[in-house]
This record gives sequence, structure tokens and C-alpha cells, in this order.
Amino acid sequence: MNQHTASRGRAVWALVITSVAGFMAALDNLVVTTALPSIRESLGGELKELEWTVNAYTLTFAVLLMTGAALGDRFGRRRLFMAGLSVFTAASAAAALSPGIDELIAFRAVQGIGAAIMMPLTLTLLSAAVPAARRGMALGIFGAVTGMAVASGPLIGGTLTEHISWHWIFWLNVPIGLVLLPLARWRLAESYAPKAPLDIPGTVLISAGLFGIVYALVSTTSHGWTSPTVLTGLIAGTALLGAFVHHGFHAKNPMLPMRLFRSRAFFGINIASLLMFLGMFGSIFLLSQFLQNGLGYSPTEAGLRMLPWTGMPMLVAPIAGYLSDRYGGRPVVVTGLVLQATGLALFALMISPDMSYVSQLPALIIGGIGMAMYFAPAASLVLSSVREGEQGIASGANNALREVGGALGVAVLASVFSAQGGYGSARALADGTGPAVWIGAGVVALAALVALLIPARRGARVPEPRPAEERAAVAA
Repeated sequence: MNQHTASRGRAVWALVITSVAGFMAALDNLVVTTALPSIRESLGGELKELEWTVNAYTLTFAVLLMTGAALGDRFGRRRLFMAGLSVFTAASAAAALSPGIDELIAFRAVQGIGAAIMMPLTLTLLSAAVPAARRGMALGIFGAVTGMAVASGPLIGGTLTEHISWHWIFWLNVPIGLVLLPLARWRLAESYAPKAPLDIPGTVLISAGLFGIVYALVSTTSHGWTSPTVLTGLIAGTALLGAFVHHGFHAKNPMLPMRLFRSRAFFGINIASLLMFLGMFGSIFLLSQFLQNGLGYSPTEAGLRMLPWTGMPMLVAPIAGYLSDRYGGRPVVVTGLVLQATGLALFALMISPDMSYVSQLPALIIGGIGMAMYFAPAASLVLSSVREGEQGIASGANNALREVGGALGVAVLASVFSAQGGYGSARALADGTGPAVWIGAGVVALAALVALLIPARRGARVPEPRPAEERAAVAA
């Protein structure tokens, strides 16, 4: 009985520590969005710099996620989790103290590195601490908490910015990180997979390729689509990503084995996730600024008015989870993506400098229900699309693709915004935001079509891994 109680206590502590850490990392994806007008006023910077305050974090987070997981397997998951948490906490303090926009962008990149080391190990540590019979429930709670972080980012960022200052969207992480570090040391068990390979060539290819494409998209504002800078970035970035795909098919131990994409379930949920985050992140980036600069809302008012959209997962996710268990994940995900696309399309249809909040509500509510229906079954679909020994790779790949989608979404939709409008007036803001959100709606609708590739029920057959790719965890 005592052993059972101790085991249950370890599982609870692991769930609390990993969920809070995951909340912090996920929160920093969107917490900056409602603070952007205040950051621009305080530190200066044009659209390009504002994009990089978001993308510096999401890019480093995305491209280093799977490397962070491999480092933890080799050198100790708890040890690397604490190292990533330390880097994330220190970089948050440095970001809060940034004297200029360039320094803020640099420290946001360091934040992303810390999050990339910490985030993939949260799931590994949680899975190791929770018995198999209760693992699904624990992962569901973890997914709900991190989904709530993404959803509440604009409101938390807006409230802190208006009532204290934008610096506190970063200071918030510091006391939480300082409390979590000793708890992780005392309450989490160490574990290893000492033969886990590091894929340095793959990391270099994906990092350079994504940076080239995002840099080119961000540079369209100041250089134009046909400039040598933009064309070079797009061509070189695309070539490097092609080399990364080739590497994933032919390398002995690639960071992302491309054979996994032969599974309809894995392909469908991951590509749908990338497209969904592309449309959603880019739209939130622009709409949060339009609500403030175009309609005159304060940061808190903007965050509150977005709550029917971003906060809906807290209400609808349990219902979506029940529907997913009863009918399978595919119909719930597809319906959610259709509703999200519909909400964005309604917003794009009515956007104007004098739009009322009542007219916004249908778009916000429909989009929020759609977001909730996507989040609830997505993690389960990812993990059930591969074999148990490959779930760490699958989870890391899905998180990475979502972050890549977010970075591309901000870059692509901001380039559409700058081509059609600008910050000069409320009318210019509306002229730029409307077409960009239409693009976001179309991308999310495409995600719904891709999600139809997921088999009707979870558990699609996945190609057998080669023996060299099997990974074993040894609890210490």
C-alpha cells in the first residue's frame, strides 16, 4: 500500500511539474501578440522586427525540439529538463531587461532554445512516472493545460502589458522557473536511453532551411518579392529543406525518420497541424494588433474580446475529448478545422475600422469551438499513429511542425498584410488584415482536407522500425 501511495505521489508531482513547465513554454508562443503595440512604442521597430519577436522564439523552439529530446535521452532526461528550464528562465529575465528591439529578439531566440530542450522531455518524464493504466488521462490533462496556455496567451499578455508593463510578460516566467527547478530535482526520477543518436547534419539542414525561408518572407516588407535577398533565401531555404527530407529517408538515425510519413495517420495529423498553426498563429498575430491599433481597444480589452475564440478550448475540450473517444479522432479534428476556417472567414468578411464587437462574436465563438475540437484529440492521434518505442520521436515531430507552422504563418500573413495595407491608419490596417486573414482561413480549410487522410479509427498500421532505431529507456 505504501509503495502504491508513493508511486501515485510521484505521478502527481510529475504531472504538476511537467504541466506547469509545458504551460510556460506554450504560453510564450502567443503571450507577446497583444503586447506588440506597446513593445513597438517602447523599443521602436517596424513590422519586420515585430515579426521576429515572435519568430525568433518559435523558430529556435521548432528546429531544436527533436535535438533536445535526443540530448535528454543520452545525458539524462531530468538533468537536461532542468538545464532547459534554467536557460528558459534566465532568458526570460534577460528579455524583460532588454534595452532595444534587437536585444529582445536575441533573448527570445535563447528562450526558444531553452524551451526546445525542456518541452519534449516533459512528456517523456511524465510517461515514465505515470502507470500505463492512467497514462492516457495524464497526457490528456497535460495537453489541456498546454492548449490553455496557447489560448490564454493574448489575454495574459494584454492584462500584464496594460496594468503593469510589457516587461512582465517575461518576468512572469522567472519565479515559476525558480520554484520548478528544486521541485524537479527532488521529485522527478532520472532516466536515460544512452544509445540515442544525435543527428547533427539533420539539425543543421532543417535549421538553415527554415531560417532562409522565414528570413526571406520577413524581408519582403522592405526588399520586395523579386529582390536578390528574398529570392536567395527562398531558393536556398527550399533546397536545404529538400536535402533534409532526403536525409530523413536515407540516414541511419535521422532526427525525423521520413518513413513515418508513410502512415496515413501520421502524415494526416502532422501536416494538418502544421497548416492549422500556420493559419491560426498568423491570424492571431495580426488580429490582436488590429483590435488595438485599428479599433482602439486597450491591451486588456483586446485580450478579453479575443477570449470567446482563444478561451473556448477550456469549455469545449472535455466534450470534444468525449466525442473523440466515442467516434474516433478524425471526425472531431476535421469538424474542428472546418469551424476554425469558418470563424476566420467570417472575421475576414466583416473586418473594417468601424466593426462592432457584437458583429465579431459569431466569428470568435465558431473559431473557438473549432480550436477546441482540434486540440482535444490531436495529441492522442499523434501518439497512436506510431509504435510505442517511437512515440517520443512522433511527439517531438508534431510539436516541431506546429511551431514551424506558427513561424511560417506569422511571416506569410504579415507579408500579405504589408503588401495590402500598413500601420498608417485604421483603414490601412483593415485593408492589410482582411486579405491576410482570408489566406489564414484558406490554409486552415486545406488542413481540414488533409485531416481526412487520417484513418477512421486510431491505430493505423505503421512500418516496422529498423533495430538501430529502437530506443529503450532505463530508469535510474
